[in-house]
Amino acid sequence: MSIVTVQLGQCGNQIGFEVFDALFSDSHCPQGLCSKRENEAYQASCKERFFSEEENGVPIARAVLVDMEPKVINQTLSKAAHSGRWKYDQHSCFCQKQGSGNNWAYGYSVHGPRHKESIMDLIQKEVEKCDSLSGFFIIMSMAGGTGSGLGAFVTQNLQDQYSNSLKMNQIIWPYGTGEVIVQNYNSILTLSHLYRSSDALLVHENDAIHKICAKLMNIKQISFRDINQVLAHQLGSVFQPTYSGEGSWHYRRNPLGIDWQVRPPLSGLPTLSKMSTNKEFHFNTSIANLVILRGKDVHSADVGAFKDPALYTSWLEPVHAFSVWKTQRAFSKYEKSAALVSNSQFLVKPLDVTVGKAWNMFASKAYIHQYTKFGIEEEDFLDSFTLLEQVIASYCNL
Repeated sequence: MSIVTVQLGQCGNQIGFEVFDALFSDSHCPQGLCSKRENEAYQASCKERFFSEEENGVPIARAVLVDMEPKVINQTLSKAAHSGRWKYDQHSCFCQKQGSGNNWAYGYSVHGPRHKESIMDLIQKEVEKCDSLSGFFIIMSMAGGTGSGLGAFVTQNLQDQYSNSLKMNQIIWPYGTGEVIVQNYNSILTLSHLYRSSDALLVHENDAIHKICAKLMNIKQISFRDINQVLAHQLGSVFQPTYSGEGSWHYRRNPLGIDWQVRPPLSGLPTLSKMSTNKEFHFNTSIANLVILRGKDVHSADVGAFKDPALYTSWLEPVHAFSVWKTQRAFSKYEKSAALVSNSQFLVKPLDVTVGKAWNMFASKAYIHQYTKFGIEEEDFLDSFTLLEQVIASYCNL
């Protein structure tokens, strides 16, 4: 079962490179706790999942690279090729310079429709290389301009054309201090569109990754590459296979085992004028938790605390909400590692803050003209506010 990765914009292409590099490095890193045969099977499983046929002995990433200017794509292609270990197919890249600044509405309403056929043809060609398609992994920024709008457009088209295949979007939550003046507008538009068309949103916060680099890794001058490598190792430790105990490595189609989305309630929604969540959380109530343990001593690890009913919403038994995967095969250079993937209330506060800031700007009509001139109307903003308030209310009511 293979995954086609779609790397969108500067953010998506830079992170995508680090993800493939981490996956390849890990799969070719022999582990003492596994036999040679098990390591070879692990390597073959990873290759089938993320890499296609070899060219001159070099595996080719199952990926489509999309950006609005050639610089980042060329850098990404060059870095992979110079590694000498794996490479991208240069024919799986699309770059057509945009004509109107860095604008979400332009990406979604103009750039996407204008180049839809070319982009979807590249994705189709990559799909045809797969013996069996598991789904799509779309890497993109949440708050960027044209790239985020284009990412929402491409995901919507993937849903239309590949409705039976899993679509997972890995999105980067922007720094709270702000990167672009309209990042909150871009964020609510991206999130509301992806909610309708994606099967799962895997969220990483720039602020949280920055803290890991500063406090746990003691990096003094943190670069985007430092952040991207931490992201890549987290993603790799989640996506690599686990041992079935029956002589083979396997992947799960849906890592959390249940619906990824919390559906909005039918009534009792907050009004647009009441944007803040008054409930104080002592911990994050969850509807699903997945713990992945790799390396030494995994089978003696105690995960009993994750089975506490107090962690979960009242309408779910822990047996249905908690999963644990264990494998003695360590990830990369780490002797042992643990990863937690959680569908919980963790993002309620940052989502509520983002929606609130966007609403305050919208109420004063700030920068709206940048969107309306490319076809995103005020009603589209209102639809996004309403949907995300429903999501916030749903998580608060867990």
